[in-house]
Amino acid sequence: MSPSDGGAGPEPEPGRSPELADLRRRIAALEAGGAPGRPEHHRARAAGSAALIVIASVLALLAVVAVWARDEVTDTNRFVATMAPLASEPTVQDAVTNRVTTVVLQQIDVPSLVGQLSQAAAQAGVPPVAANLIGSLSGPIGGGLSSLVGSTVHRVVASSAFATVWTDGIRAAHASMVKALTGQGGGAVSLADNQVTIDLAPVIEQVKTELVAAGLGPAARIPAVHTSFTVYSSESIGKIKTWFRLLQILGNWMPLLTVAVAAAGVLLARDRRRALAWAAVGVTAAMLVLGAALTVFRGYFLDQLPPGVDAGAVGTVYDALARFLRMAVRTVGVLAVLVALGAFFIGPSKAATFVRTACGTGMGGVRQAADRIGFRAGPVESFVRRFKHAIGAAILLVASLVFVFWAHPTAMTVFWFAVVVLIAFGVREFLAPGPGPAGHTTSPGAPGSRPAPG
Repeated sequence: MSPSDGGAGPEPEPGRSPELADLRRRIAALEAGGAPGRPEHHRARAAGSAALIVIASVLALLAVVAVWARDEVTDTNRFVATMAPLASEPTVQDAVTNRVTTVVLQQIDVPSLVGQLSQAAAQAGVPPVAANLIGSLSGPIGGGLSSLVGSTVHRVVASSAFATVWTDGIRAAHASMVKALTGQGGGAVSLADNQVTIDLAPVIEQVKTELVAAGLGPAARIPAVHTSFTVYSSESIGKIKTWFRLLQILGNWMPLLTVAVAAAGVLLARDRRRALAWAAVGVTAAMLVLGAALTVFRGYFLDQLPPGVDAGAVGTVYDALARFLRMAVRTVGVLAVLVALGAFFIGPSKAATFVRTACGTGMGGVRQAADRIGFRAGPVESFVRRFKHAIGAAILLVASLVFVFWAHPTAMTVFWFAVVVLIAFGVREFLAPGPGPAGHTTSPGAPGSRPAPG
C-alpha cells in the first residue's frame, strides 16, 4: 500500500527489522562475552559429573555391605533367618557330631568301664577265663562304645528337636552375638583369641540323656562340659572387627550419601538423562564387582583357616552369612539395570522412539476399541490430560517411597515394582492417549468420537 493511500509506508527490507537487529546485537554480545570460557566450563562440569558418578558407584558397593552388616547385627529376625538353617546342613551336623562325640568319649573312662564289666562277670559266677577275656577286650569295647556314642550324637543333632533347640538358642544368643562382633565377648556366643565360638554344652547334656536312656549308665556321671564349636578363627579377625564396627556405624547413612552423590553428579551434567544412565551403569558394575569378590574371598577365607578347623562347616557358615548379601547385590543390580533402561527409553534414539511410538500406538488402539464399545472417560480424561506429567512424576515418587520403606526387598520385588509402575503408566496413557490412533477422531457423532485438536 502506498503512502498516498494512507498506508504506514513501505515495509522494512528483509534483515532490517529492529527486532532482528536487536537479536543480532544480543547474539554478538553473548559470543564476545561468554564464548571463550564456555568450552572450559563445560569440560569442568563434565569432569565433575563423571567424578561424582564414579564415587557414587564405589559408595554403592560399600553401602550394600554396610546395610548387610548392620542388619546382621541389629535385626534379630534377619540373624535367625541367616543362622537357623545351619542346623539342617550336613557339613555342620557332621562337624558338631564329631566335636560332641570326642568330648563325650573323653568323659568316659573306657579301661575302668571294662574292669567293672570283668569284675561284675566274675561276681556273677562267670568262669575266670571268660572274666579275664572280658578284661582284654578294652579295644573292641571302646570301639563299640565310640560307635554307640557317635550314632546317638548324630541322631540328636539330626533331629527336628535339635533344630528347634538350635533356632531358639540362636535367637536367645543374639544379644551375645552383638557383643561378639563388636569385640565385647561373653554369652553363648563369644569372640576371644581371634576366634568366633559357640558353646555346645546344651547339646552334650541332651546326648547324655539319650545315652542313659539307651542303657549306658556310666554316661550319667558325665559332668556339665562347656566345649566350644569354632565358627571362625583367624589372626586377621581384629581387623575385621574394626571394619565391621565402622560399617555398622555407616549402615544408616551410607545409602543416603550414595544417593546424594549420584544425584549431584546427575544434576551437574549437561545431559542429565545420559548422566543418569551412566550412574545406573556404574552401580551395576559395582554390584558385579562385589558379587565376584564374594566368590573369590570365599576361597581366600577358607585358605586362612588354621589346621583342625572343619573347612566344610566353615564354608557353609560363610555361605549362610553371605546369602543375604548376595540377595542385596542382585536387588541393587536389577534396580540399577531398570533405571538405566528407563533412562535409555526416554531418550531421543531411534530404538527408544520406536518403542515409545509402538507402545503409544498399541495403547491408543486399546482406547479406540474401548470407545467403540461405549467406554466413556468423562471428566477423568480432561483431568489426566491436564496433569499428565504431574501424574507420571507422582507414580514414580510413590513407587520410590514404597520401595525405600519396603523391608529387605529382593530382585523379584524390584521386578514386580517395575511391572506395577508400567501398568500405572499404561492406565494413564489409556485415560489420556497421546498422538496416535486414539488421538484421531472417528466420524462425527460416532460413539466415542472426540473433537479433533485445533
